Amino acid sequence: MQSKKQAPVKYYVGIDVGSASVRAALVDEFGTVVAHADQPIQIWEPQPDHYEQSSADIWAACCSVTKKVVCGIDASRIRGVGFDATCSLVVVDKQFQPLAVNCEGQNYRNVIMWMDHRAVSQVERINATQHRVLSYVGGVMSVEMQPPKLLWIKENLQELCWEKAGYFFDLPDFLSWKATGVTARSLCTVVCKWTYASDGGWDDSFWKMIGLEDLVKDKYEKIGNHVLSPGEPVGKGLTPEAAKDLGLPEGIAVAASLIDAHAGGLGVIGADVKGHNLPCENQPITSRVAMICGTSSCHMGVSETPIFVPGVWGPYFSAMVPGLWLNEGGQSATGKLIDHVVRGHVAFPELQSKAAASARSIYTYLNSHLDLIKKSLPVGFLTVDLHVWPDFHGNRSPLTDLTLKGMVVGLTLSRGLDELALIYLATIQAIALGTRHILETMQAAGHHINTLFLCGGLSKNPLFVQMHADITGKPVVLSKEVESVLVGAAILGACASGDFASIQVCSA
Repeated sequence: MQSKKQAPVKYYVGIDVGSASVRAALVDEFGTVVAHADQPIQIWEPQPDHYEQSSADIWAACCSVTKKVVCGIDASRIRGVGFDATCSLVVVDKQFQPLAVNCEGQNYRNVIMWMDHRAVSQVERINATQHRVLSYVGGVMSVEMQPPKLLWIKENLQELCWEKAGYFFDLPDFLSWKATGVTARSLCTVVCKWTYASDGGWDDSFWKMIGLEDLVKDKYEKIGNHVLSPGEPVGKGLTPEAAKDLGLPEGIAVAASLIDAHAGGLGVIGADVKGHNLPCENQPITSRVAMICGTSSCHMGVSETPIFVPGVWGPYFSAMVPGLWLNEGGQSATGKLIDHVVRGHVAFPELQSKAAASARSIYTYLNSHLDLIKKSLPVGFLTVDLHVWPDFHGNRSPLTDLTLKGMVVGLTLSRGLDELALIYLATIQAIALGTRHILETMQAAGHHINTLFLCGGLSKNPLFVQMHADITGKPVVLSKEVESVLVGAAILGACASGDFASIQVCSA
């Protein structure tokens, strides 16, 4: 493909590390995904609420998928690389070798995943301080953030890990270090998950108050004292070793990274929607919420001035869109919850068998089964007597209560496929009601939201999308380019390459 001037098309690589897989895409300068690949990564669950990964396993997967998407492409046309990843905690020693985050001493398991809830007592003590930095996370810090995890390591793995640790990285920053050899951190990660202030940096009093004064004495070298805006070039680009690993040219630009949800938000929130008669047309970007829905869901809304929303993270300045404040609502288990409910049902083997026989996915089959049993009323009315409370893994927003549990009301003795389909529907409706609760809380605090922009794996499920439109009462926009998170990561690489003046220009 060539432009009107017949100039060779430029390409950018976006690499996205999700909870269960790594994906890469080759994206051209017009924002079109021309190749993509994915590979699963391993998750260890050594005990309840402990979720661990391996940074070596993740990097190997990054290299594998990247080599696939650039195969056969003229390397001179590839201009930049951008990474996004889950906000998991990576621990390495002073020589950058992996350190165990577990009592078993398994060094290769050196990543505490974002969804890990081991640091419950630590986060309760942090929240009891009522320190001023907590006002920028909705008033209550989440167990999914990094300070409670760091405190847990210090209190439980003092000799095994804490004393040996050289660096603590958010996973997106680990990837940019691995690519460039530079330990710079992204403003996105440190602001959103570590309490860094966009205008004032680290707050010494916070770390001392929670018992992590060691990090202050170290001048924050272990958690980052060089911070870059997302999309800024990191160091001198790809090192020779990383270039060989990834199958890319040495020295091409590597961007300061984003958290995966923020990459998805960047990929969709600026979409051109002219001609569709949507309420957000000719309205500022602040009228939109980007919802990134996968294993968990994140609800990203931006504003020109800081808005403090009880139970919703932020406001974070320039953490996603430069120059705008970000609020981030979320649900800790959405795709994971749907899988849990469906796969744990007694009729799941029957569902698997019938879906395979019809050459459809289990969720496509369930959606069609619901259409068969809905009779005259819309599908949503099938669950008039069945209700799910979806906080099986606690409530992230806006109740901020990690002790909450899930609940199902209206069960019968039925054990068949009909009942499985109904509980699947009720679970999706419960998730959509949770989204409505988050949006109403944001609007009560001062946001003016009229349109939802969805991306991520669950946005490919028509029932999930329809229930969100029905229950929130807002139009839902789906991107023509379904891999919005990968496009967001590639936008970073395009910005770092210098081919575009800013993230806003890349995103337009």
